[in-house]
Amino acid sequence: MPNLEEAIRERAYHLWVADGQPDGKAEVHWMHAQYEILAASVANPAVADIAVTKPARRARSPKSKTRAD
Repeated sequence: MPNLEEAIRERAYHLWVADGQPDGKAEVHWMHAQYEILAASVANPAVADIAVTKPARRARSPKSKTRAD
């Protein structure tokens, strides 16, 4: 996994699917996924090296740049 947030997002998605894709439980699935990923990284520090990396920088669009002239 490129970063922790992506790993949690993917696990939360799988938990949501396994739970029958209910509406209104996104936060519950996110928290369970977060717990699982972080617990796994504590149990096996090698997981933390893989899952926790600096997120990629987002490219700025040319329109978002402003100048103070």
